Parts: sequence; structure tokens; C-alpha cells
Amino acid sequence: MQFPKILLASKSPRRHEILAKCELPFEVVNIEAEENYPSELKNEEVCEYLALHKANHYTLPIGNDVLVTADTIVCIDNLVLNKPQDIDEAIAMLTRLSGRIHTVYTGVCIKTDVKTHVFHDATEVEFYPLTNNQIMSYIQNCQPFDKAGSYGIQDWMGYLGVKRIDGCYFNVMGFPSGKFYREFTNFI
Repeated sequence: MQFPKILLASKSPRRHEILAKCELPFEVVNIEAEENYPSELKNEEVCEYLALHKANHYTLPIGNDVLVTADTIVCIDNLVLNKPQDIDEAIAMLTRLSGRIHTVYTGVCIKTDVKTHVFHDATEVEFYPLTNNQIMSYIQNCQPFDKAGSYGIQDWMGYLGVKRIDGCYFNVMGFPSGKFYREFTNFI
């Protein structure tokens, strides 16, 4: 099947890596959009809203290509954990996740000049209990300030901190590649 070129509006190196491994043709484009959302949205609605919000900020013609935007959030106790603003917020997030189950949602928007499709995927992740020393060491060594929930499953936390995962591993990395491929194929 011949795929159109994807215009991936994401600064995430993990999304770039996942799409490259899927061998889909893509080019990274830049979009500047605030990541604010209405407070009444449910968790899965937040990630879809933000993905669509980002897509709507792309002002150039898409032409024969397909624009793809995404947003990943971590949810626990009905709280949305985005990227930590500082070390104290990272410590608080990882302390909250320690020894507990949380859900990672990634919303994806696929858009052309004439149509738009938005969907999400959800993955449950359970952490082993983490000590204060493990949390501090992780933050210092892995610098998780560009990651929702203050962690990356592809680094130390995934190797030694994650007890169980139920759902798509790549969704936790920030892009549900298997579901995306099927949604994208149906879209085009």
C-alpha cells in the first residue's frame, strides 16, 4: 500500500523513533499551541482535545500529505499529570505513582485539508513501590521533564520500576503505533 507523507507535528523524539520504526514516510513540522484544556473534560477527552487543538494550529496547506498530532497524559486519582514544571513536581508525581496503577492516554489527530479524525488509546501501568532515593536518582539521571507523569517507560523506570502493563507499550511511550496504523489506513 502506498502511504501519503505524514506531517508529524511533534517535538517528541520518542514519536519520531516510533514512526521511523514503523517505516511510514514522515516529516517533522512545527506547531506552537498552548496545552490548556477545559477543566470539565474527562481524561480520555483531554488527550483528544489537545491533539485536535494542536492540529488546528497548523496553518499551512496540507495538500496531498496527512497531518498527525498527538498528546499523551498520565491519569491517577482523577488527576491529569502532564509534564512536570520542576523537580518538586516530578518528585510529587512519581511519589503518587509509586506502588499504584495509573492510566496513560494518548490522543491522536489525523487531518487533511478536507477531513479530520481523532481517537485515543489507553494503557494501564502499575509501578512497584519506589523509594525516595530511587525517585531522586531517576530524576537526576533521566531528566524526565519532557515526559507526562515524569517518567519514560523506555528508560530506567520501565526496566525496573514498572510491575505490570495492560495495553500498548508504545502508547505509554507516547504513540499507539498499532492502533494508529489501523486508524490511519482506514482514514486514507
